[in-house]
Amino acid sequence: MWRFQRKSLSALCQVQSSKTLCRFRHQGLSKLDSLAAEIMSGNNPTGPGQQGQQAQPDYSTWSTTSLIERISELERQLHSRTAEYTSPSQSSTPASAQTQEVAPDASAPNPQSQQEQQAPKEIPRWLATGKFDPNDITHAPGARLPKKQRKMDPAKYNFRFIALKFAYLGQRYNGLEHANGNVTPLPTIEEEMWKALRKTRLIFPTDLEDEDIPDDKSGRRKSTPFALSWEGCEYSKAGRTDRGVSAFGQVIGIKVRSARPKRAKPEPVPGLDGTTETTDQVAQTEAEAADEKWDDIADELPYISLLNKQLPEDIRVLAWCPRPPEGFDARFSCRERHYKYFFTQPAFSPTPGPLGLIPRGNEESPKYREGWLDIDAMREAAKYFEGVHDFRNFCKVDTSKQIENFERIIYRADIEILDPQNSPLGYVSRPEFQALENPVANAVAGGSRDTTLPGCQVYVFTLQGSAFLWHQVRHMVGILFLVGQGLESPSAVRELLDVSNNPRKPMYEMASDAPLVLWDCVFPEKDSSKREDSLEWVYAGDTRQTRSPYAKGGGKFGAGGMVDDLWSVWRQRKMDEILAGALLDLALQQGDQSGVQEANIKNLEREKQSKVEKIFHGANEGKTGGKYVSLMQKRKMETVEVLNARWLTAKQRRIEQAGNADA
Repeated sequence: MWRFQRKSLSALCQVQSSKTLCRFRHQGLSKLDSLAAEIMSGNNPTGPGQQGQQAQPDYSTWSTTSLIERISELERQLHSRTAEYTSPSQSSTPASAQTQEVAPDASAPNPQSQQEQQAPKEIPRWLATGKFDPNDITHAPGARLPKKQRKMDPAKYNFRFIALKFAYLGQRYNGLEHANGNVTPLPTIEEEMWKALRKTRLIFPTDLEDEDIPDDKSGRRKSTPFALSWEGCEYSKAGRTDRGVSAFGQVIGIKVRSARPKRAKPEPVPGLDGTTETTDQVAQTEAEAADEKWDDIADELPYISLLNKQLPEDIRVLAWCPRPPEGFDARFSCRERHYKYFFTQPAFSPTPGPLGLIPRGNEESPKYREGWLDIDAMREAAKYFEGVHDFRNFCKVDTSKQIENFERIIYRADIEILDPQNSPLGYVSRPEFQALENPVANAVAGGSRDTTLPGCQVYVFTLQGSAFLWHQVRHMVGILFLVGQGLESPSAVRELLDVSNNPRKPMYEMASDAPLVLWDCVFPEKDSSKREDSLEWVYAGDTRQTRSPYAKGGGKFGAGGMVDDLWSVWRQRKMDEILAGALLDLALQQGDQSGVQEANIKNLEREKQSKVEKIFHGANEGKTGGKYVSLMQKRKMETVEVLNARWLTAKQRRIEQAGNADA
C-alpha cells in the first residue's frame, strides 16, 4: 500500500510542477512579447497606468515546442535591436554637433533615466533554459573559481632537517616507492606524501617551480605517468613496502620549511678608510637574542596537523623528530625493523563432517580439522629463524642488484595470540575510557557473562631483525602456514636454511600481502650495542607543541584530532566485519543441516577420493589444487650465482645490440 501511495504522490508532484512551469512560461512569454513589441516599435514601455493597445496571444494554448520557438524568436529580435542602438555609427557624431549648446527643456526626459527604462529586463534562468526548479527563488551564484595559492619564495624562509614517522593501510596503494615514468594502477605512498608536502609548501625541490598541486577529486587514476622530485630535500626512507603491505612505523628523513625567523643580512656601509664594513652590530645582537628565545618545538610549524589535513584518511603522520643525529639517513641509520603478520584461527571456514578430517600431505591421520592451524608446530618452526642465517631460500632474488650476501640477523620470531581485551582498541578497557567509574566491581556485582573468548581467534607472527630481503617475510610466513596445516614438518625451515645442502630454492607460494605490517623502524645510537630507539619523537598532542592534547585540529583527542580520525577509519571497517560475520552465521544456519553428518553423506568413500585439497596462504580464502607435493620434491630454481650471471650476460648483450644500432 505504501508503495502505491509513494507512486501517487510522485505523480502528483510531477503534475503540479508541470502546471507551475507552464504558468511561469506563459507569464514570462507575455511580458517578453510585450517588451519586444515596444522596443521594435520604438515606443517606451507601457507605464503603470497605461494598457497596451496590441492584443497579446493566448500562450496557454501553445505547445511546448511552439513556446520554445517563440522564445528564441523574441530573443533574436531583442539582440538585433540592441545591436542597432549600440552600433558605432550612432556614436560617431561630428564634433561640431557635439559642442552645440542646447537650451534645457524641462519637459524632455532625462536621457540616462530613459535609457534605464528602455533596457531589457533580465530573463529568469528558468525561462532561458526551459527548466523550472520550484526551489530556485533566487539567481544561482556563479561557479566559484578554485582559490589559487600565493607563490612562496623559499629564499625568504629557514629550513631544517627532520624525521617523520607515519602509518598507512596499504591495500589501496601500489607500495611505498614511486618510480617516475611508470604508470601504476594505484597511487603510491610516496606520491601522496609528496603531494601533501608540496601543498603545504614544506618542500621546494630545486628542479621544480613553485606551482599548485591540482586536486583530483574525480577518483579516477590518470593513465599518464606522475613525476615527482626530491632534489634538494635530503630525502631518505627506512623501509620499502610492496603493494598492499601496510606500515605503522615508516620513517623518512627530509628537509622542510621552518617557522624560525630568518635573520636579515646587515647592510654594509663604507668605512672612513674607504673599505666596506658592517656597523649594524645592534641588529645582529637583537637577532641572536631572538634566536635564543625561539623554541624549536613549541614555536615550530605543526607538521603533524598540516600534513594530515592534506593526506588521505588511511595515511597518518604520527610523529616528527626535531633533532635527528648528524649524518642521519632513514635507510642506513635504521639498524632494526619490526614486522607483524596477522592471521585468524581457523585460517578459513572449516570443512564440516568427515570430509574435513581426511589426511593431508604426508599425514597418516590429521591432527586438526581442515581449516584449523597447528599453532604449536608453527611456533616450533618459527624459532628456527632466530639467529644469523642465509635466507636465499626465503626471498625473491633481484638479479638487477647482483646481491651475493643473503645473511641476515633475526632477533626474535614468535607467534602470539591477539588478546581481544588488549588489541585491537585495547585502550578502551583502560579505567579512564570505561563507561563506569569502577568497571571491575560493577562487573562482579552484576555477574557479567562477557568473559568467554570468541570462537574465531586472531594470531600474529612477530618478527624482529636487522634487515630483510625482497619478499623475505612473506616467504617465511608461507612456510609457516604449510607447517600449520600439517603439510610440512617444522624441520622444513631448518632444511631450507641449510644452503650448503639445499642451494636451490623450491618453487613454493609466498603468503598474501594484506595482513603484513611494517610495525616499527628502530634507530639506536651510533656505535652502540643497545637496540633501543634513540630518536626523540614529538607525537600528536604533545604538550611541548600544543596547548593541550584536546586542542582542535592539532591535538590527539580533540575535534579533528588523531584519535577521532583513526576511529572513523576503524569503525567503518568494523561495521563491514560485523555485517559480513552476521551474514555468514545466518547463511550457515539456514536450510538442511544433515549434510555435515557422516550417516547422511552418500558415497562417502567416493567423496573422499574426489575431494581436492585446500591450502591457506594468508589470503581471504584457501587455494584449491591437486594432491600436495612436498617442499623438497617441488621444482627448484637455479642457484643465485647462475641467476646473477645470466642477468649480466643478458645486460651485456643488450648493450652490444644498442651499440651496433647506433653505429
